[in-house]
Amino acid sequence: MASLYLLIPIAIMLVCVAVAVFIWAVKSDQFEDLDRQGTEILFDEDTPIKKKKDEH
Repeated sequence: MASLYLLIPIAIMLVCVAVAVFIWAVKSDQFEDLDRQGTEILFDEDTPIKKKKDEH
């Protein structure tokens, strides 16, 4: 029973921290464009890489 007096406030503090981090992430637009990063790897670059003149 005595451990509950310690564990409950720790759990409440952890929940408050998690909610604060979630609110920060939403306000800083972390969840704004979820599809771009997943599909960005599928497409080639628009400009090709130029070779040096010394290479044959």
